[in-house]
Amino acid sequence: MNQKHKGNQIATVKVVQNHSGEGIFPTFSKGTPVKITGEECREFAHWFPCEIEGHKTYIPESFLLDGALSKDYNPTELVQRAGDVLVVNEIVNAWLMATNEKGQTGWIPAEAVEMGCNPIK
Repeated sequence: MNQKHKGNQIATVKVVQNHSGEGIFPTFSKGTPVKITGEECREFAHWFPCEIEGHKTYIPESFLLDGALSKDYNPTELVQRAGDVLVVNEIVNAWLMATNEKGQTGWIPAEAVEMGCNPIK
């Protein structure tokens, strides 16, 4: 499931579980080749381990087209603490692309936030 909202802001959410990412990644351009390196993630459906330009990460299936990125993609995860507030820009298969109060943008699992707070219109 991919969901976007006008202005790229879906909702404001509160982090309820600390989350640490797997590092900072560059943004890979649409059309960049992607090598799938394993089976679909058991914990998060439609996400696959992969390698992009030598970087090992995960990618949502919907971002792939004929072995390449179907859109620009940055797999960086946000490092957040419980109580932090995020603006959600996109929802992709149980993960949120969000921006924190410092202006940093990255991924965080939906299970780490309290959803339904202050929808943005």
